Amino acid sequence: MEKMGGKDALCKVATMNIGLPDTLAYYSPEEFSAGFKKTMAFQPRVIKQNRGSSGEGIWIIKLKDENYCKEYGERSCEDGEKLVLMEANDNHEEEHTVAEFVEFCVHGRTDKSGEWTSKGVGKYLEGGKEAGGQLVDQRFCPRIVEGELRYNLIGDSLIGVIHKKPKEGGISAVGGTGSVYTYYGPEEPLFAALTNNFLKKDLQHVMPSLELADEPLPLWWTTDFINSSPPGTKPEDEKWIVGEFNCSCVGISRCLAAYCKDDTPTAGWDDITEEDKAEAKRYGDLMGEKALGILSKK
Repeated sequence: MEKMGGKDALCKVATMNIGLPDTLAYYSPEEFSAGFKKTMAFQPRVIKQNRGSSGEGIWIIKLKDENYCKEYGERSCEDGEKLVLMEANDNHEEEHTVAEFVEFCVHGRTDKSGEWTSKGVGKYLEGGKEAGGQLVDQRFCPRIVEGELRYNLIGDSLIGVIHKKPKEGGISAVGGTGSVYTYYGPEEPLFAALTNNFLKKDLQHVMPSLELADEPLPLWWTTDFINSSPPGTKPEDEKWIVGEFNCSCVGISRCLAAYCKDDTPTAGWDDITEEDKAEAKRYGDLMGEKALGILSKK
């Protein structure tokens, strides 16, 4: 779970069909400060912390003055330049200087970090690499507003695709933000190019790239994809890139109706439709078959 769920997994698949080459990982304050100022001066970025969940500590960042340099490395941001930041957990927006953002990421709320409305506490590098302290820096893909694709897998079998579209005006499609989910089968032609690249070309290399060559694929796991292609690209030519692997406490979206929230405090199994119950049972049966297959090889 640590190696697959760690955000630096995105760096390890960067050269695959499903990867984004300009994906960087930072493990020290010095690396982060220098690297982020350089990438931020070139184009909008997404900075992702390794810990947390549901989008907390994932920041979509733009220069307020939009004075990006034409070539990567042509300049680095100054400490006083203003940033516009949106956090993926709730799509809230705030403004800070480059220095304040770096301070928050490294030391949390201090007299140098300014006033933050985020629910998080920062300190994303705390404890160092061994304790999971890291930040990943990726190019912002603006088509994220069109939604992301979640591939649900049981071992090496794709059992469905969910298109998660953010609420109007938002960027994040995590649960609880008003996002709209549309379900597709594993053979959906709209996503045939991505499915082929992922399952037939890259899947066999995922576990080895994560230093897990001797481990089987998880029984129940997901991969979230973002469209990195320019608008107007033909579907068969689109490049979808991994935004996250998840094999820790993965929910079954078909059972969301049983999820207790402030507005549904008494939700339970009986609130799930019969169709969705049948699908959930099918998933469980297939997990059992895959688990038996893994055990029979030992």
